[in-house]
Amino acid sequence: MSSTTKPKRFYSSSFWNEYLTTQRNKLPVLSDVDDGISGCIVRFLAGNPGDMQLQGTNTYLVGTGNTRILIDTGEGLPQWAVNVTRYLEDHDISISHVLLTHWHGDHTGGVADLLVHDPTIAVHKNQPDKNQQNITNGQIFQTQGATIRAVLTPGHTADHACFLLEEENALFTGDNVLGHGYSVAECLGEYMASLRLMASLGCAVGYPGHGEVIRDLPRKMANYIAQRDSRERQVYAELVKQASSDVLGSGSKSSGGKSSSSSSGSDCGSGDDQSGNRMGLSTSDIGLRLYGDVSKDTAAFESALKPLLNQVLFMLAENGKVGSKLVGSDKTRHWFARGASY
Repeated sequence: MSSTTKPKRFYSSSFWNEYLTTQRNKLPVLSDVDDGISGCIVRFLAGNPGDMQLQGTNTYLVGTGNTRILIDTGEGLPQWAVNVTRYLEDHDISISHVLLTHWHGDHTGGVADLLVHDPTIAVHKNQPDKNQQNITNGQIFQTQGATIRAVLTPGHTADHACFLLEEENALFTGDNVLGHGYSVAECLGEYMASLRLMASLGCAVGYPGHGEVIRDLPRKMANYIAQRDSRERQVYAELVKQASSDVLGSGSKSSGGKSSSSSSGSDCGSGDDQSGNRMGLSTSDIGLRLYGDVSKDTAAFESALKPLLNQVLFMLAENGKVGSKLVGSDKTRHWFARGASY
């Protein structure tokens, strides 16, 4: 999830509001402070429930001794800082390190409050900001009762990292994998690679950036990967169908031995030389075929479905499965399949 500005037209639409109401009604209630989820973990909710944050951002105090490690810091709301500092004082605990999963403000906003409480705390993040320390892949952070290994997992954001708790064979999944529903990605190709890396770790339990503890992480990882793979197959299948139609429709034109120009538009860099007479499909065409009337809602399509489909299409282009060309006076990008099967 993200603290970045959301497209207002879609997120204020009746379609989105009805969906969110249904989803919120399904969410379990989580305690603001929960020291019962694990023998070495205390979870603090950041006090910021919302459309994109589910019950709120999870932050985790890890270890069993008087010095512990904190993973993520919420977005800086006063009640979170009160809850954390009160718990630390009541249990005579200090924080040695803060590990940040990624840069979004709902995960980093509480850093300043922690440093006011204790300016000696070391703050670590992949691709660190000023006054933060870098995290490298495989780096180990230790405290009594907890050995934490960093795993760099870009996708949701470029700097995203997960943290493996060796004592529990558990993974702090950040926003790459959530306790409920599905996450979003800045770069789908990197995200899919990170999901497969996370699955390969074989962790049993997941502690997500939002939502309830994932008690069967392998199953959740399989569902995430299958959902993304399914969407990729669906998009490619529609392009394959269109390729067949284009070839059939152009048969009479090419029977005279004349070859047509590949495109009157410009190439996007993924290669246009095999396009022939194929017109392909625009992103809007694909949306209509896959989502029907939902894609006719302009706000929903422009703010949610179109970015999602474009991510899939550009990933397919990077993998050499599709190409594209600009068509017509308005230079609309049309996509076409390069292979005969998928």
